[in-house]
Amino acid sequence: MARWDPWRGCHRYSEGCKFCYIHKGDAKRGVDTNCITKTDKFYAPIERKKNGEYKMKSGLAYVCFSSDFLLEDADPWRSECWDMIRERTDCQFLFLTKRIERFMDCIPSDWGDGWDNVIVGCTVENQRRADERLRVFSQLPIKHKNIICQPMISAIDLENYLDGVELVVAGGESDRYARPMHYDWVLSLREQCIRQNVSFEFRQCGTHFIKDGREYKLQTKDLCSQARKSGINYQRNSEVRIDGNK
Repeated sequence: MARWDPWRGCHRYSEGCKFCYIHKGDAKRGVDTNCITKTDKFYAPIERKKNGEYKMKSGLAYVCFSSDFLLEDADPWRSECWDMIRERTDCQFLFLTKRIERFMDCIPSDWGDGWDNVIVGCTVENQRRADERLRVFSQLPIKHKNIICQPMISAIDLENYLDGVELVVAGGESDRYARPMHYDWVLSLREQCIRQNVSFEFRQCGTHFIKDGREYKLQTKDLCSQARKSGINYQRNSEVRIDGNK
């Protein structure tokens, strides 16, 4: 697994950005997150060793995890990124975005019905944003679609938007003042995914986590491990269609 951040910096965009870890980390270092800059790793996917092999290994590559791949400020640079993604067919490039309405304005001319080596994750944090973004997302020509409910700050009904989706991720908010996450919300998402044969992953609890009517305050270091301990992740059956027929 590789990570590729061609640029850094971002702008808060919606409710889910309130306690963004990028902004918090930058504030501690005195860095202005709203200043969007190319990184020295911009050309990482096509850099080569002396023997001609790519430095970035084949496999999954996480893209722009300190920004948003569809950020307006990066419009002048994105075409070069698509060129590199096009070249590295041995990698699967995954990016997440809250700006899914910009997708069709940001893709290359040869995108067609999507590229096999690109996974797009649409991030939603509550029902309002789910309805707003997923109505768009569900109509887009993307071969590999994920929905990322993180931070999940309310119950979300996704069931009408799961056709063609491969994975749904749920995760809580991490901050001293984080909004609470209810385990019931997570279980409801899981059941929706099982009914529609979509893989589900509970990635992290929230700092303030409510289960069986009791609120737990968890340390940041324990959020992911506690989610894994729940054992509720679901792997879809690739031989079963959404309508339940084989």
